[in-house]
Amino acid sequence: MTGMLTESALHKKSPQELTALLYEACLTRLEEAIEEIENKNYVIANQKLQKANDILHRLGAGLNYEAGIIADQLDLLYNYMADRLVEANLNKDVTIIKGVIQQLEEIAGAWNSAMKKNATDPAAAI
Repeated sequence: MTGMLTESALHKKSPQELTALLYEACLTRLEEAIEEIENKNYVIANQKLQKANDILHRLGAGLNYEAGIIADQLDLLYNYMADRLVEANLNKDVTIIKGVIQQLEEIAGAWNSAMKKNATDPAAAI
């Protein structure tokens, strides 16, 4: 499949890059779920929402809790978004999914900005 990373390519990614890929994959699944709901393909929409929820749980499991309060806040946010997706899935509610997408896009944007800053500013990585 085009667009899919090979296992060896994944092993070459940093944890930060893998997190960015998880955000991207989650957003993709959510957009696909909206499309499936709009097309009344509820079984496929259910699968897409479950995959997005799995990704949110992986993101939460990958948090470094020694990083302090930000990790705790992200964990709460991931859990909140996961709960909202369960509700959206039960009711096939596109509005809830769009809200989760908006929140996740903000987090992903901040994550990508921080990655770029660390890549271009060696002092920021220290």
